[in-house]
Amino acid sequence: MISNNGHRLAFHVTPGHLPAIVLDSGGGEDSSYWNDLVPQLSKATGSKIITYDRAGLGDSDAVKGPWNVHGAVSDLRAGLRRLGVTRDVILVSHSQAGEVATYFVREHPRWVSGAVLVDANLPPFYTDAQIARIVAVYTPQIKELKKQPSTRRNRQLIATATNFGPVHHAYHQVSWPKSVPAIVIVSGKTPFEDSPQDAQHWRDAAAAFTKAGPERTLITAEGTSHDIAKDEPELVLDQIEQMVSTRR
Repeated sequence: MISNNGHRLAFHVTPGHLPAIVLDSGGGEDSSYWNDLVPQLSKATGSKIITYDRAGLGDSDAVKGPWNVHGAVSDLRAGLRRLGVTRDVILVSHSQAGEVATYFVREHPRWVSGAVLVDANLPPFYTDAQIARIVAVYTPQIKELKKQPSTRRNRQLIATATNFGPVHHAYHQVSWPKSVPAIVIVSGKTPFEDSPQDAQHWRDAAAAFTKAGPERTLITAEGTSHDIAKDEPELVLDQIEQMVSTRR
């Protein structure tokens, strides 16, 4: 348990050598999302494996108010500093964790050797028009969610929706440092299985991100849902191994 800004966060560490692999899950998910992959990664790479629960999820304390990506970056930074892992880090980030990764590598490019972005939220996706579409679709769903029994996952999703527009207008302007290599895995179905227009924009954003800098590779996981790590764990494992091998 690591303290930061008045709350405690749960970090889980599998011993190993550098580069260290830090697995960060998507919105509403805690570190258990990666449970099946951790032992395979440890065996395949010998790397130190770190998972953690972002504030309000798993065994970590909740933080009041809207979700704040800069607070999440601060939490990850505090945890890695406490663990003595401030170089040769490979970030593996799913969905919402892509936002944490983007801001983190901008602040600490020398800490991070590379990243594997697993159907991650990427800045090119969040155009003004796309944000407006998302807010219109999810506003009634969030209203219904507020009527349901309060759970950690529900509270996290509500917190994310509270300030969605301004947060993502700002995120759209952010760029990934050219010095940090990235493998981008985009799902065939994407988070928008019922909206071909939004799904195509998601894939286009992944392609635009990949083309915007050196040492970026785009992998399309055909036929998978947003949960690529659950649908095709071997694909994710292979790409992490690939990133580890290039950083040694």
